[in-house]
Amino acid sequence: MAEIDSKYTKYENYVNRELSWLEFDYRILEEARDKNLPLFERLKFLSITASNLDEFFMVRVASLKDMVHAGYSKPDLAGLKPEEQLGKIEEKTHELVALQYSTYNRSLIPALRQSGLRVVARHEDLTREEGEYVDRYFRDNVYPVLTPMAVDSSRPFPLIYNKSLNIAALVKEKDKNDQMDFAMVQVPSVLPRIVEIPAEGGERVVILLEEIIERNMSSLFVRHELLAAHPFRVMRNADLSIDEDEAEDLLKEIEKQLKKRRWGEAIRLEIEENADKRLLKRLKKELAIHSGDIFSISGPLDLTFLMKMYGMDGFDHLKAARYTPQPNLAFMNDDDIFTNIRKGDILLHHPYESFEPVVNFVKAAAKDPQVLAIKQTLYRVSGNSPIIAALAEAADRGKQVFVLVELKARFDEENNINWAKTLEKAGCHVIYGLLGLKTHSKITLVVRREEDGIRRYVHLGTGNYNDSTAKLYTDCGLLTCHPQIGEDATAVFNMMSGYSEPLQWNQLAVAPIWLRKRFLRMIARERDHARAGRTARVIAKVNSLCDRDIIAALYEASCAGVKIDLIVRGICCLRAGVPGLSENISVRSIVGNFLEHIRIFYFENDESPEVYMASADWMPRNLDRRVEIMFPILDEGLKEKAIHILEVQLADNTKAHVLQPDGSYARIDKRGKAHICAQDTFCEEAVEAARKHKESEEPENKRVFIPVEREE
Repeated sequence: MAEIDSKYTKYENYVNRELSWLEFDYRILEEARDKNLPLFERLKFLSITASNLDEFFMVRVASLKDMVHAGYSKPDLAGLKPEEQLGKIEEKTHELVALQYSTYNRSLIPALRQSGLRVVARHEDLTREEGEYVDRYFRDNVYPVLTPMAVDSSRPFPLIYNKSLNIAALVKEKDKNDQMDFAMVQVPSVLPRIVEIPAEGGERVVILLEEIIERNMSSLFVRHELLAAHPFRVMRNADLSIDEDEAEDLLKEIEKQLKKRRWGEAIRLEIEENADKRLLKRLKKELAIHSGDIFSISGPLDLTFLMKMYGMDGFDHLKAARYTPQPNLAFMNDDDIFTNIRKGDILLHHPYESFEPVVNFVKAAAKDPQVLAIKQTLYRVSGNSPIIAALAEAADRGKQVFVLVELKARFDEENNINWAKTLEKAGCHVIYGLLGLKTHSKITLVVRREEDGIRRYVHLGTGNYNDSTAKLYTDCGLLTCHPQIGEDATAVFNMMSGYSEPLQWNQLAVAPIWLRKRFLRMIARERDHARAGRTARVIAKVNSLCDRDIIAALYEASCAGVKIDLIVRGICCLRAGVPGLSENISVRSIVGNFLEHIRIFYFENDESPEVYMASADWMPRNLDRRVEIMFPILDEGLKEKAIHILEVQLADNTKAHVLQPDGSYARIDKRGKAHICAQDTFCEEAVEAARKHKESEEPENKRVFIPVEREE
């Protein structure tokens, strides 16, 4: 394949990855500020921005600081050195936090009060009766759990855990006028942070736990005068550093590194606004933190508590109606799952269609006496996973069960370690991932003995085997017994468990060796079609786009006349609509009730369209450092279903934000147009298809194709 022209790889043609991540947070924050949304949905979105920002600091900012400490000065694809990136991030994150709290204080809190929920901002605002209740609550429930810590010559500054909420205080002994000491107490995470206070007249009243503790701080330091007390929170470097070549046992090494995550380098300090300067100076010194990494907060620290508030009973009228995933039409009969798959490939669209068929696929395989083996990769699973239980049952029944549990799934390491141990005890053969790579692919292989010989059934997905997040994330999964896909699936697992690599793949494309080249070939093919005057188009839906080679190939294809529509949820380092570079490229991001997670790739191929789905995004880590799988949609009816997903998303003018040439995003002007929300459309279509099927006069055990009505 020809090399990409260097004019497409110039720094000015790219957006910095970290700043693009923050742009995504701004788009989520827009949802929290949207007064057309139900009030509690806005709380949820604000909570998500806080959670995202925590991860951003713990991983991305931490990584950049490590680069600076190591003297690494190579610029990124946008031409920014690590120190320059940190400067821009500092400015952008302070702006973002200010907008978060402006939204909380000026919009959400007054709206909650009007809706019958009063959030007590400061303990000084409590009425006498409320104060008496809070004080009793402190004595009975909180005081026994607390561990106040003083700092003096005999007691060193305490270890402050990552993301823990604390209250720092300055105290002095009552009989001494010149000696001032530092003290602190950690707000216990084992107690509910939101405490409801009994109220009359239909109003609900809540206060945060740290306010209750601060109100009663003086009782923790007897014989001392309390001079100042302020909540604070520290963010630490949480990026695991594991030398896999030196780690004899990866499981033990990751367990050891997880403990270190609690006390990595402090990279961010949040403290209550207008905190005592003497107290702030002490924290800054002890934590060795830069002034630009200190955030003065005009409200409660750690807004992720709003997700707990979202879960409070009695406010369903302030939330969006809960959607119930619908059955896939292929399973609306009395046949077993293997019979249904033999009728033809089945494409599942979650959460609009239920995740149950995936769970049932593994459950049925565990119980079926004709099933000889089950092989599966697990990246993230739910806390009480029915899939884990089914795999354990299969091993107990004597089946061959092979499971790759990826221990390096960020922030799920501890959970996955526990699941790996559970599966090993059940008799499954478990491996912990591959040396130097994360296994991010989503694949299950069931080997079954049937009358005409051995048949292989395969599930391939764009999302995790997690029955909980499958209700919140949009993903697709393919159930098939296509012989060539089954053969490839066997090769994938043999490659993972041993050292064998197939000479060629029939239908699947696998990273890190083959997938990048496959994508570049297909983009180049569209480019060549356009140059020859043939029909050419690319549509891609991914979570992130920051791979320079892919972006450069898209630029080249755009300049050749290829129409390119990209649906990128989060990070996008490509500049869209730039004359002479990307005027044929449009990029949109959809932020809605569900987290967009599907990866779909469409290539027009001179009126012979090809459609693929994958576990991979267009990022260097996915294409070069992870085991990922891309799979084709071969059935023509299912191909139309996949194309319909793309068409509806491209028609969305309600939740879509369109990327501008300067790297900012803008809402679509829908004045005078029918409002189209892709997620609502898919919900309505799934409900309608299931209803029509139930009302159909066709026998229940016969598969019926019902065309989905499309938005014009």
